[in-house]
Amino acid sequence: MNRTGGIPLTLPRFGPKPCAMTDRIALVTGASRGLGAALAEALADTHHVVAVARTTGALEELDDRIQAKGGKATLAPMDVTNPDAMAQLCRSIFDRWGRLDIWAHAAVHAAPLSPAMSLDAKDWDRSVAVNVTATGQLIPFIAPLLGEAGTALFFEDPHGGEKFFGAYGATKAAQIALARSWAAESAKHGPKVHVLRPAAMPTATRARFFPGEDRSTLADPRDEAARLLATL
Repeated sequence: MNRTGGIPLTLPRFGPKPCAMTDRIALVTGASRGLGAALAEALADTHHVVAVARTTGALEELDDRIQAKGGKATLAPMDVTNPDAMAQLCRSIFDRWGRLDIWAHAAVHAAPLSPAMSLDAKDWDRSVAVNVTATGQLIPFIAPLLGEAGTALFFEDPHGGEKFFGAYGATKAAQIALARSWAAESAKHGPKVHVLRPAAMPTATRARFFPGEDRSTLADPRDEAARLLATL
């Protein structure tokens, strides 16, 4: 089992470098559970997966499932809001493989539902940090690794303007707006940037938003991961 820790580092510009391995490389941020974990498992059939999440135990369980299928993963237990750690991770990916083939960004903070006039300051700050600021920092770090041929995936969950979804809806909408701008800017020369809309799934995030919902009607995350990847 491989793990990568974060140390302060200024990310250099990446130049051409031959790959150290012939593996296709996938980075999944937010890989510990839900759609992120399902994407990591699905991608492990064809890629060496670099799995990023804060929860070490969940990453180790993911690694067990990937290894049981004959796949390979590198575990990176770190917080996407720590720019020094993420810069070091990208540097390590470059040093080992020289590039990324795909980045799936599933990391998200789902603040508790709340009236806009009662937003908790800490929940708001965390929502902005994870859903917006981290995305804005990660794109410049990861884009050079993807180059012209790589693919970046973002996942839409539109709740902007809905009652009680102020923190989540606003910051998730901002994340997707940033991803769409990148997609438009890179349309001609790459990387390929896709904004995908998953079906409703029985994730911990959805349970927080819709307690008591009949979860038997929701899509299985593994089935949804396979469907989304098949659309690329």
